[in-house]
Amino acid sequence: MGVHLAGYREALARLGELLDAAERGRSATVRCGDRTVAVVDGERLRHALARIYPSKVQVVAEESGWSAFIPGLPVAADGSTFDEAIGELLDVLREYAEDWQDHLSDAPDHRDNWGLMQMICLSSDAQLRQWLVGVSP
Repeated sequence: MGVHLAGYREALARLGELLDAAERGRSATVRCGDRTVAVVDGERLRHALARIYPSKVQVVAEESGWSAFIPGLPVAADGSTFDEAIGELLDVLREYAEDWQDHLSDAPDHRDNWGLMQMICLSSDAQLRQWLVGVSP
C-alpha cells in the first residue's frame, strides 16, 4: 500500500515511512496546498526515463576523428576516437544539465527537456555512456 500524506508536517513526521514506500516502488505522495509532490526511488525513475528518452545520438566519422551530437539538443562533441567523442559528449550533457537547472528550465526551447535532464542527473557516467551507445559498460 502506498503512503499519501496531507502536508509537510506530516511528511516530516513520517519521512522514514515515505522514503521506504518510494524505495519499494509504492506510491508515495505529499499534498502541498493544491499540488501533489511524489517521492520516488531515484534508480527506478532513472531507469524509466532512460526507456522513455532514447539517446538518438549520432556519431559521424570525419577526417580528423569523430563527431557526436544529439539532434534537438544543443550538444555536440568531437574526439580523435569514437570513445573520446562519446566521453566528450557525456561531459557536454552534464554541462547542459547544469545549465538547464541553473537557468534554461524556463526557456521555451528547453523547458520540455525536464525528463531528460532528470535522467542525466540521476545517471552515473557508466549508465549515461550505456544510454548513449546502447552497450553495457
